[in-house]
Amino acid sequence: MNETHRHPRNRSVLVSGASIAGPAIAYWLHRHGFDVTVVEMAGTVRGGGYPIDIRGTALEVVRRMNVLPQLQKAHVNTQCITFVGADGSTIAALRAANLGIGADGDLEVQRGDLTEILYDAVRDSVAFMFNDSIASLDDRSDGIEVAFRSGARRTFDVVIGADGLHSNTRRLILGPEERFHHYLGACFAGFTLPNHLGLSHEGVLWNTPGRRAALYAAGSGRNVFGLLSFRRSDQPFDAFRNPDAQRELVAATFPDESWEIPRMVAEMRAAEDLFFDAVSQIRMTNWSLGRVALVGDAAYAPSFLTGQGTSLALVGAYVLAGELAAHADHAEAFDAYDRVLRPFVTLNQEMANGGDTELFPATEESLQQRNDALRSLSALPSDPPRAAYSALTLPDYEGC
Repeated sequence: MNETHRHPRNRSVLVSGASIAGPAIAYWLHRHGFDVTVVEMAGTVRGGGYPIDIRGTALEVVRRMNVLPQLQKAHVNTQCITFVGADGSTIAALRAANLGIGADGDLEVQRGDLTEILYDAVRDSVAFMFNDSIASLDDRSDGIEVAFRSGARRTFDVVIGADGLHSNTRRLILGPEERFHHYLGACFAGFTLPNHLGLSHEGVLWNTPGRRAALYAAGSGRNVFGLLSFRRSDQPFDAFRNPDAQRELVAATFPDESWEIPRMVAEMRAAEDLFFDAVSQIRMTNWSLGRVALVGDAAYAPSFLTGQGTSLALVGAYVLAGELAAHADHAEAFDAYDRVLRPFVTLNQEMANGGDTELFPATEESLQQRNDALRSLSALPSDPPRAAYSALTLPDYEGC
């Protein structure tokens, strides 16, 4: 008899966060027979956002979730990436086949499409508490008492923090983020803006040393996603919670009059969906304490330089839920989760490689080398470390 048959199916779990890791682990926990509640501080799941990738082992996770056909339909299908110089002149235009986009069945979807698909997969089987969040946690021998900001109080057997890079759950159980936050020397601002260039299923990247501007068109619509990213030796802590300071910092960093930079800066100043943050990783020696465990970016954000944040969140959700189903004791489940997943996380976090990449050259020398290679090649100078994407073979948990 599989060990999971001997374990009670009515254990109650609270999941904090309804972006990607949250609905994903809620799906698997419900499938294993748990009673699941998801709390989310926003009024609903958040749409829009930048394109994200689902690769390697994560593709098997979404296949087992039965959402792969929907994600394939939502695939952005990027056809071309054009690299332009500081003056806006074209350096190279690379077709999708030469970029590795779509290789091995990889998917590129808009973040909002993924969150909607995951939410739809669980909305009828899992309880959602929107416009609320965890205020305090009292871990006891027979359960963990949760006080919510709404004033409600409930007791659960386990709490899962799936609330992102700046996890409130992590702060409540383990203290300030600074203990685990590893800054990688850059910041970024993302926002939606009108498709002035008429882009369709393509991206355009502008670089100077240590700065990058990008426009991504998921389709042929009226809007595109803009990204302004830049290297900075110290974190602008004063700007993290001050949108006006964020806008001023980005504008000051991109005073250029070339290409689309002036228009992008103007649109960034007016954008209602501006998202500003540091390029960083979360590194922890333990992903759990007592009856609380963390998953996704809350535990092991790899940074967007790796392109693996979404994939790690999906794989981590599958493994953590499976180990909770396979062990009667939550502490044993959390240990197994760490043991199975950590080597995979480490490999993927190491892909950040100091941040000096073909898409974001840090120095004039590396930028020139990149541009020279692009002018003579039909593909990026080096292949991405695809082995890391599929380095974990998913365990088979009962019923999956």
